[in-house]
Amino acid sequence: MYKWNIAALVGVPGVGKTSLCRSAARTLGFKHVNYGELMLDVAISDNLASNQDEMFKLDLEVQQSIWKAAAYRVLEMKGSSSKILLDLHGVDLSDSGYIISLPVEIITPDLIIIVESSYDKIIMRRYEDAARIRTLEDMKDVKEHMEILRMSMTVCSVIYGSYLTLLDNDNFEKCLNELKEVLCG
Repeated sequence: MYKWNIAALVGVPGVGKTSLCRSAARTLGFKHVNYGELMLDVAISDNLASNQDEMFKLDLEVQQSIWKAAAYRVLEMKGSSSKILLDLHGVDLSDSGYIISLPVEIITPDLIIIVESSYDKIIMRRYEDAARIRTLEDMKDVKEHMEILRMSMTVCSVIYGSYLTLLDNDNFEKCLNELKEVLCG
């Protein structure tokens, strides 16, 4: 059994991270932190954006300052909460290319959990997400994003000594049970 305080659940948009995090956090009593929502709270409080789509269109340097401010908020939460389930992409595609969006310079997760799914499931989830305007990428782009995420998180886990695991979310209940097993160690 391993001890952890912060578990980062990462994956491409539409893989089902947020649904998994909400269900696991509710069942196990952990704090769920949606990093995109936390970043939006920072952006709104600084009068920089009113929604996530606006926020992700800001200049990359402005986005990075929001990203860092959100990471420091997570550190503050760490002191008041025993276990945080951090829900984020891990790697994002910007106009400059792929960037690691797991704030490892500020937060070192004890666990990095990569969630993957089939292209069809990801596209279906993106299409059905009424809360956001989601990009419907082709299979090649989604596969490339998942491969870069997997390589990047592997490197981060080695450098920072984080435990790393991979979950397949083609079957939500099965994946949720596997996630709970990982989190309860």
